[in-house]
Amino acid sequence: MFSGASIGISIYPEHGDNPELLIDHADTALYHAKDAGRGRFAYFSDDLTHAVRERIELKTRLRRAITNHELRLYYQPQVDILTGKIIGAEALIRWFDPENGLIPPNFFIPLAEETGLIEKIGEWVVYEACRQGKIWMDLGITELTIAVNVSPVQFRRCDLNELVRSALSDTGFPAERLELELTESGLMENQEKVVAILNQLRAQGIRLAIDDFGTGYSSLAYLKSFPVNVLKIDKSFIDDIPQLKDDMEITATIIAMGKILGFKVLAEGVERPEQLAFLEQKGCDIYQGYIKSKPLPADDFLKLLQAD
Repeated sequence: MFSGASIGISIYPEHGDNPELLIDHADTALYHAKDAGRGRFAYFSDDLTHAVRERIELKTRLRRAITNHELRLYYQPQVDILTGKIIGAEALIRWFDPENGLIPPNFFIPLAEETGLIEKIGEWVVYEACRQGKIWMDLGITELTIAVNVSPVQFRRCDLNELVRSALSDTGFPAERLELELTESGLMENQEKVVAILNQLRAQGIRLAIDDFGTGYSSLAYLKSFPVNVLKIDKSFIDDIPQLKDDMEITATIIAMGKILGFKVLAEGVERPEQLAFLEQKGCDIYQGYIKSKPLPADDFLKLLQAD
């Protein structure tokens, strides 16, 4: 057994003139020490108090956002490289706060994961994506796949199979048109259990994708055991094509790896013609990025589909 310690420190009388206040401030500093990587110490400061208050306020507002339907889904097209046609859409969450306007996902999703709110948010995203997909199907758009991100916390805590089954049943959206995107890091935890869950999802007809591929383990040994359909190359490898030779080689290797294992390969963050030309040359199947369109509200995405 090996034990470590994180320490929060408050000093009398600068940080309080009574034991209760000093302990409270030391506790605030302790959380800061843990956030900095554990096994550390941190002194209390007024800035920490402000940060904690902001965090509590944000958590309260996020709970309200779920109740008051302030969350929205935007859709970014996924395009077949050979035909240039939109064949899918990634559903991306947005929060429109009535007081502070648009709040980016990287600001509230980590908090949602820490507080457990991600389960409620993740459930809403799956249902909303399926509901919107069924609306588009009823308008005659029947070949569109909708991809939904699954948080590693959501994957661990909720019954994903039952959630998906209920969402598909309640909305009438076909299983083969829903794709769940999971991160490499999330898949690596308890691989035996993960493979069982993925096989159950595949048995329902759900498509599966590994998101941000190349930033984690990227090992053939584990990749071949996961029943996935799509590898998504992380945007960080696409950004500097064709300036950085290393990124070009990594991207080409991932594409080749996907082909060998029978997966489709999708490149994220494509913004320039030279990036797209390189991906086409190397045999990449699908791309998404600003070169085609930024993420759009459902109504605007429908217009893009109708004009495609």
